[in-house]
Amino acid sequence: MKILVIEDDLTTREFVARGLREHGFVVDEAEDGHQGLMMATSCEYQLIVLDRMLPQLDGLKVLAALRATENHTPVLILSAMDSVEDRVVGLTAGSDDYLTKPFALAELVARAKILVKRNQLVAIVSSEYSYDDLRLDIKSHRVWRGTRLINLQQKEFLLLQYLMEHVESVVSRMSLFESVWSYHFDPKTNVIDVHIANLRKKLELEGEPSLIHTVRGAGYVLRRV
Repeated sequence: MKILVIEDDLTTREFVARGLREHGFVVDEAEDGHQGLMMATSCEYQLIVLDRMLPQLDGLKVLAALRATENHTPVLILSAMDSVEDRVVGLTAGSDDYLTKPFALAELVARAKILVKRNQLVAIVSSEYSYDDLRLDIKSHRVWRGTRLINLQQKEFLLLQYLMEHVESVVSRMSLFESVWSYHFDPKTNVIDVHIANLRKKLELEGEPSLIHTVRGAGYVLRRV
């Protein structure tokens, strides 16, 4: 299991890298955004631990560049920017988790293990889901409605995948947080509402029947009414 740690603070980087190595991970280190992006795109990693404030290239720009090239390696953002708004920005930018500084090493390692394990499970489950005229392919990371190819961000893709795995069943906000963001509590943000709204816009063009529905007080459901 190989992890890339992109962190400009030497003390923090060595602390994180040492802790991950003690738990059996192979760790590469990068000290700025440009170096980190080059390493992330030239080698296969199971996880990227990414500082948000980096020299040369900002962490969110590194993340955007990775997602633009369809690199879907799980990303755990580390940041001293700890407001709700900062966390929402980091999550909606395409990260898989967001951990604020200062942090406990045990928590970081636990989150890293969850993200790596989840990514492994995605690789071994059925590679394709379909419902009505909607089709999702995990291997190619593509979604179609009829013959129309739909471009989704990482979190939108994972949300849709979860809904298709539980098609016609109401899924709660908590289950979405746990499966897509690895949160075992509701962080009291509107991040899910934002992603669901964006997903609906992309899936449901004018004249196309709605597929994602809100069940007030319960959650969301994928079904054709």
